[in-house]
Amino acid sequence: MKLLQKQLKNWRNTVLQIFGLFKKYALYAILCIMPIKIQSDLPARSVLESENIFVMTEQRAVMQDIRPLKIAIVNLMPTKIATETQLLRLLANSPLQVEISLVHMESHVSKNTGAEHLERFYITPKEVFAQKFDGMIITGAPVEQMEFEDVDYWKELTSIMDYASQNVFSTLYICWGAQAGLYYHYGIQKHSLEKKMFGVFQHKKNKPNDPLLRGFDDRFPAPQSRHSEIFKSDIEKCDQLEILAESEHSGVLLVKSKDQRRIFITGHLEYDTETLANEYFRDIAQNKPIELPVNYFPGDNPENKPVSTWRSHAHLFYSNWLNYYVYQETPFELEKI
Repeated sequence: MKLLQKQLKNWRNTVLQIFGLFKKYALYAILCIMPIKIQSDLPARSVLESENIFVMTEQRAVMQDIRPLKIAIVNLMPTKIATETQLLRLLANSPLQVEISLVHMESHVSKNTGAEHLERFYITPKEVFAQKFDGMIITGAPVEQMEFEDVDYWKELTSIMDYASQNVFSTLYICWGAQAGLYYHYGIQKHSLEKKMFGVFQHKKNKPNDPLLRGFDDRFPAPQSRHSEIFKSDIEKCDQLEILAESEHSGVLLVKSKDQRRIFITGHLEYDTETLANEYFRDIAQNKPIELPVNYFPGDNPENKPVSTWRSHAHLFYSNWLNYYVYQETPFELEKI
């Protein structure tokens, strides 16, 4: 009798374990069916799939009865395909289905990305203005040493920023894009640096409980690659803005508007492990003045392969933005933005 009771107990425990595993992996499966939605032949697709990142083609997405988050990426970087891949990798790390629209400037001729790629995968600002978006990302651009008004697409970009204020729930501005947004919306000037801010710098959280920084360590690294900066004192004078994170060495990293509709990040959490190395060796080959990126090559030896120390925080940042600043807040009916 005792033997039978023991066998029944063991059988019960086994069933509970199996049921527990079923619940765990069923939930995982449910979460994983909400990937990023992209065009089936976008070059980034093969890269992301090789990294076991779940992407969804347009054909499969239409079979799901769900409204995806609509995110527009205004890609101002010359290396557009690399930037696409970097941002899509991070936006895909979410249980939410995200529909991406890539945007390029009509008033600028890209020297590094073929017209065929832009025509196939990108839309123009005019097409953007005909719809609304849950979120928008405006990337950096290698034009920091120019006055904003001298950039050939400045007028077109300001039209996009004006549009976003009324038709996009949350806009994320990166690097030069952050400087441009702070200047256009709040009149905050950028200031030239004596030498390039280049490397991986430690930052502290000014607002530890802000949802954007949820899960972040008390100190966290972020890559910087810029020739100009914004002054902390200028941001503090603007009662519409607050600083979320900064560095003793590289200055302000993360700023948001108090209405939570605009996020500004001066660094590049989206960068791949090799991105700073590629920039360094490119400048060396072109005989441009460039110093070793700080805290990047092991032993400060460019012959050593760099190691990413910011990847987990990059995923956290973009997941937090999508969840807390876009998904949780945006109206279900986009027309109500």
